[in-house]
Amino acid sequence: MARVLASRPPAAPWAWIGVAGSAAPDLAGGRGLVLRRNGAGFDGGVRCRLPLPFASEAFGAILIQHALDDGFSIDFVLDECARMLMPGGTLWLAALNPWSPYRARWARTGLHAHDPGGWQSALRRAGFAVESVSLQWLGPHWRVAHGEVGVGAADRLRAGIALTVNKRVHALIPPAPLRNLRWSQV
Repeated sequence: MARVLASRPPAAPWAWIGVAGSAAPDLAGGRGLVLRRNGAGFDGGVRCRLPLPFASEAFGAILIQHALDDGFSIDFVLDECARMLMPGGTLWLAALNPWSPYRARWARTGLHAHDPGGWQSALRRAGFAVESVSLQWLGPHWRVAHGEVGVGAADRLRAGIALTVNKRVHALIPPAPLRNLRWSQV
């Protein structure tokens, strides 16, 4: 989260949406809004429900930390994030990893883990350019017998995943179409 907040413009506000047990980013880092899931709504800087009562293109970064792991209005929340993000703004989404051995801890609790492809499909439906999605594996590292080998099969067993995507918008002035060039005879 610190990397995402450091990469945004300093004057751009950010929003964090999480669950009751997760730690919000440090508020000293700029203008931020903290919202925690509370049933069908959110508590924090503002008590609200969906649709969120914020202006379009108001945030430079939106961080969602495990607030959608129970299946809570995934498409609606991601649509709202796409609306609220400034052009070039960053959405950071942390979720449970469906392949992690930790799933035994949250089995039968109502939490649902989606694979990265499912999250990418949801981001595409919300209008994000999924070819720019960055995937990161979070949580304890399961060591393999031969030591550190970088990103590999062992990393896929970590407890969570984080997807990072930037909001892209079309240029106001479309590129001019290329004219057909012909050879002229002199």
